[in-house]
Amino acid sequence: MSANLVELVQNAGIVGAGGAGFPTHVKLNCTVDTVIVNGAECEPLLRVDQQLMAMETVKILTALQAVMDQTHAKEGIIGLKKKYTEAIEAVNKDLPAFPAIRLHLLKNFYPAGDEQVLVYETTKRIVPEGGIPLNVGTLVINVETLLNIYDTMTTGQPVVDTYLTLTGEVKNRITTKVPLGITVREALELAGGTTIDDYVVINGGPMMGKIVDPESTITKTTKGLIVLEKDHSLIRSKTKSIKESMKMAGMACMQCNYCTELCPRYGLGHSLEPHKLMRIAAYGKTCDATTQATNAFLCCECGLCQYACVMDLQPWKFNAMLKRELGSKGIKNPHHKTPTEVERFRTIKQFDVHRLVLRLGLTKYDLPAPMVKTDQVFTKVNLLLAQHIGAPAMAVVKVGDTVERGELVGEIPAGKLSARVFASISGKIIAVDSGKITIQS
Repeated sequence: MSANLVELVQNAGIVGAGGAGFPTHVKLNCTVDTVIVNGAECEPLLRVDQQLMAMETVKILTALQAVMDQTHAKEGIIGLKKKYTEAIEAVNKDLPAFPAIRLHLLKNFYPAGDEQVLVYETTKRIVPEGGIPLNVGTLVINVETLLNIYDTMTTGQPVVDTYLTLTGEVKNRITTKVPLGITVREALELAGGTTIDDYVVINGGPMMGKIVDPESTITKTTKGLIVLEKDHSLIRSKTKSIKESMKMAGMACMQCNYCTELCPRYGLGHSLEPHKLMRIAAYGKTCDATTQATNAFLCCECGLCQYACVMDLQPWKFNAMLKRELGSKGIKNPHHKTPTEVERFRTIKQFDVHRLVLRLGLTKYDLPAPMVKTDQVFTKVNLLLAQHIGAPAMAVVKVGDTVERGELVGEIPAGKLSARVFASISGKIIAVDSGKITIQS
């Protein structure tokens, strides 16, 4: 391992490939005792991490050990679901060469990949309210992020591609690697195109993914594209306005508290009881001395509460609205309790993914999406300068410049939390604006 892994990772533009895209060089600049690999991939239909873990095992283990060395961690833990048999077999085969790393098998529940849930499952440590894994001496890292670290350690290659699953109403359900900056529509063509004309695309998993325009671009955090009919129940749910959601909450919430009982953060002992927050919609208050609107800050917006609700209400969407409203008034999360124990019946309340797929109406799409290599050549990309948490990268090229694949086009602004951006194809810069750089080959 290079003694300068943080610098290598920063130079390569690596960000968290499995979530919001936190710049990895900042994440690695710490000291922990445990590094946890998030291989849960708990969002239904997505198939990237489980296949990479099976196909690129030694590379991922090597990068994990490098991260452990960098952070002085004494232990590495790989969290994989028991059902990922090929990945488990591959890891067990190569694990003897990495004595400080162990495998932890997870049940098939959602959201096993929530980093606070994963930390507890693998270490039995509870992350404080509003906290991060670092607060309990752990660092959580994504499978593809580790593969990107390995690539830059061994070849100096920056992040120019991403792996994603193409599924739903497509002709061929596949997982593949594509250059950053191509359009969603171009990516779907790699799966043979869509099987329907009137469709909607979800970027990400069905629970936390967002509806996107087919002309939007692929970024470092894109892990899957799901094509569904416009009138699919999941699309209706995602497009339901907060006004309508609040109206239904006020009219139909029966205070059964199922949303609370199945809430993963409540299960960890956090002060989040969604059913009490739903009272605000009907009564303008929580009717409880221990709960206030600010408790919504503790919601991770996993969406599970909606599928626990017998009335199909959306506590998570209401919580998201509360967080926005409070934040706009300068109010920050005041809840920082450190629970000493989890909810007593937490384990038996874990929501099985097969049951969730059924509730989502996605059973017919819950099929393999094998990894395939495509030979498609792309002649134009739009590289967003903000593919990560923090400030956008600053363009360091101008219209008319010629660049090679892997060449720097976006630099970290001085003193800012950001990540570099690199050309994903060779060609000429034909446009540079505040938000993106366009390259034409």
